[in-house]
Amino acid sequence: MKPKASKTYPISIKVNKVPYTIDVRADETLLEVLRDRLNLTSVKRGCDSGECGTCTVMLEGKAVYSCLLLAVAADGKEILTLEGLSSGDELHPLQRAFIEYGAIQCGFCTPGMIMSAKALLDENPVPTPDDIKDAVQGNLCRCTGYVKILEAIKSVVTRS
Repeated sequence: MKPKASKTYPISIKVNKVPYTIDVRADETLLEVLRDRLNLTSVKRGCDSGECGTCTVMLEGKAVYSCLLLAVAADGKEILTLEGLSSGDELHPLQRAFIEYGAIQCGFCTPGMIMSAKALLDENPVPTPDDIKDAVQGNLCRCTGYVKILEAIKSVVTRS
């Protein structure tokens, strides 16, 4: 295990519409800042290599793997996590659909799946089934077989 860098750099980020100024190490990832410093536990630590998608968040409206992005690279940017999707007690349509369609089993992949789907629907409100598959292809799920996840996302498209 390599020693952690001791020098820190101040960054300003807006997470779920809340501004933060945080001193981060040069080697600290956005995942570490969101999860360990801001206690946003929907952002999961899976592979730490961009292979599983459990750490997916939206950065400036685009889905990114927070495990691969150094926190210093997020300086001045806006970030959205699953915690920022709901409005008070009102769930986002994707969150409701995942519940209604049983697209949540163990739940570990769910936040990343939903954030990838949100990025897709923001960019393309009427995606094809292939567009939906492409959008979530970087998110691994060991429980569902993906059918219910794809159905849940499609249901949000057809409700709009």
